[in-house]
Amino acid sequence: MAIRPNSMLFIVSFLIFIVSSHSQQLTTSYYQRTCPRFDQIMQDTTTNKQINSPTTAAAALRLFFHDCLVEGCDASVLISSTNFNKAERDADINLSLPGDGFDVVVRAKTALELACPGVVSCADILAVATRNLVTMMGGPFYNVKLGRRDGLVSRASRVEGNLPRPTMAMDQLIDIFTSRGFSVQEMVALSGAHTIGLSHCKEFSSEIYNYSRTSEFDPSFNRRYAEGLRSACVDYHKNPSLSVFNDVMTPRNFDNAYYQNLPRGLGVLKSDRALVMDQRTKPYVELYAKDQKAFFDAFGRAMEKLSLYGVKSGRRGEIRRRCDSFN
Repeated sequence: MAIRPNSMLFIVSFLIFIVSSHSQQLTTSYYQRTCPRFDQIMQDTTTNKQINSPTTAAAALRLFFHDCLVEGCDASVLISSTNFNKAERDADINLSLPGDGFDVVVRAKTALELACPGVVSCADILAVATRNLVTMMGGPFYNVKLGRRDGLVSRASRVEGNLPRPTMAMDQLIDIFTSRGFSVQEMVALSGAHTIGLSHCKEFSSEIYNYSRTSEFDPSFNRRYAEGLRSACVDYHKNPSLSVFNDVMTPRNFDNAYYQNLPRGLGVLKSDRALVMDQRTKPYVELYAKDQKAFFDAFGRAMEKLSLYGVKSGRRGEIRRRCDSFN
């Protein structure tokens, strides 16, 4: 039986409504009545944690990305593995996620459970903690809608191929984002998260030691910078946790120096340096390098959009009692 045009239009409209309704249920005032001290508790927790552990902001930001790009923003990355399930956080690419990111969520959850038990999701905590910490580092403030529920699935097997790796070709990197509805410009803006934080030497060791027969290091590096990295990372075999700042110029500030570094060969990761060599991404690197406000505006919008990706509602999620285990 043929479907009439009006019927087809109704079906498409209904499907769009179902997909978009999850994010429409979220609101910035979600906890106004059920947990009125939510904002204050989150601000106090993130401020104290960042002051005591200055790597927390970058840790939370990376944790947030790794959560949202796999299963959506549902705190699935926080789940611990059991004898019956190897969880996301134990996937190879997630083993280097810094402990400070997990810890700030646990601290906030503990305080919120005392104030309003069983009300605030771990997914909302991670989203707000990330925004607060970015702002503390000098980055843009952006709105975070609330009302996410915590996911019911966390499997390491679902991680590979869904998170960017420094060694991926640009086509692969772009595909990861465009397949989730993000533009190339939004991908470049989100890459600006590397203006803070660290990268492990083992992630780029092949590019600074014995790179080829004619060069000890990848020629896309600035020579003096490559020599500095070689010196800083010389013991990475003995110390796998050895790391360097992503932004060598202003590592403790959330600013646009990351983009200014790239044309000068000062990007740590191959995927960073590639942004200025690909004609699809280079114009946005140049824009954000000369205009920090443009970067902040784009980053804030992209983070708002990312924070709504794959959110759970109703029976598709729960409010966990502990962030590292399902109820």
